Amino acid sequence: MAAGYECTKCGACCVAPDIAALDKPLGLKCPHLGPDNLCTAYEARPAVCRSYEADALCVEIEAPTLEERVAKYLAHFELTDEAAQVKASGLTSRAALFRKR
Repeated sequence: MAAGYECTKCGACCVAPDIAALDKPLGLKCPHLGPDNLCTAYEARPAVCRSYEADALCVEIEAPTLEERVAKYLAHFELTDEAAQVKASGLTSRAALFRKR
């Protein structure tokens, strides 16, 4: 882990960012994220997920709920509006989102 940060297993990194390797759009829940905020495909997860390391942002976005953590993550990167547009579009894949543009 980077700089001594431990993963809190909060699930925010599985919702907030887009993950091209999983065709997951910005701000939408990864289809492999279980109700306990743990990965249901952990052993087969892509390299981008395997290489992710907890960092200071994980501490910065701490909040009681996954929704609050995701909102803080998106706000940190000024992606709140873009994520809202993705959600409102009803698209569930990055590929479909780019075809629409």
